[in-house]
Amino acid sequence: MSATAPRPQVISVRPVTLPAPSRGHDLEVRITAPTTGTDLPVIVFAHGFGQSMTGGDPLVDHWTANGFVVVQPTFLDSTQYGLTLDDARYPTIWQTRVDDLERVIDDLDVLIAAVPGLAGRVDQANLAVAGHSWGGQSVGMLLGARVVGSDGQPGEDRTDHRVRAGVLLSTTGIGGADLTPFAQEHFAFMSPDFSQLRTPSLVVAGDHDQSQLSTRGPDWFTDVYHHSPGARHLVTVHGGEHLLGGIQDYASTATTDESPERVDLVRRTTTAFLRTALGLDDDAWSATAAGLALSAAPADAVGQIDAVGHVDAVGHIDSKEDHS
Repeated sequence: MSATAPRPQVISVRPVTLPAPSRGHDLEVRITAPTTGTDLPVIVFAHGFGQSMTGGDPLVDHWTANGFVVVQPTFLDSTQYGLTLDDARYPTIWQTRVDDLERVIDDLDVLIAAVPGLAGRVDQANLAVAGHSWGGQSVGMLLGARVVGSDGQPGEDRTDHRVRAGVLLSTTGIGGADLTPFAQEHFAFMSPDFSQLRTPSLVVAGDHDQSQLSTRGPDWFTDVYHHSPGARHLVTVHGGEHLLGGIQDYASTATTDESPERVDLVRRTTTAFLRTALGLDDDAWSATAAGLALSAAPADAVGQIDAVGHVDAVGHIDSKEDHS
């Protein structure tokens, strides 16, 4: 889209409430969609710890401008609910997150009907999931990841075969000894097994993202790329910390690495990957990856760059294969 082109109009409705008596709070959802277009694909976006359905506008705005419907539930760990570690629901809150995602997918008809003019314009079968931080682990389970239990074995398989592609942003890595003592005590579920994550996925990580929950460095956030057969590409954001330049909201006070260029890299690469993975544009990913390479390559290197190690001034791409 040209920088001078008018931005497409979108419509956003929140909250749309799905009754959930056993949850303690009904499930609240935001739906954002272009006002025009048909056969629109769907992205279900899972927020990180403490956030809510109102987060992620720099991504949501870009995705909807490129023809996606974005659906965002608010999970129980949102600060608006004030749950603490002492709450009886907390030990299983990671499972409730996955239940919430499944509920949203099950009830897409209800959610779409709540948005004026959207019914009949959505291709619900063309479905992707995306998540940031804890949200990455949550959607990762729909892609095939499992949680390693106290017996050392992978737990329940929550793979949802309705999901065709995934985007994993700043997603936590391998647990066990790689977790700090505090994380081992309070967040034991942060011990994923990625070996069965087979749904085509894109991983995005910042090379300055140092988690207080891990004993390792920023490479911890690349584990899902290295350990899952479904993760096709890894976008490394240079200088990126946990919010990847500010993907949570505009001018966020929580962003310690604010950079419109980093955010733009995340927006461009995630959109291109999803457009190709969902069959909307077979060339979107390859064109974007090639463009990143050429933008940083010296003139005498043009034509010599392959599908692995594409480099851009604010990030680079590693790929396991030449296609998504």
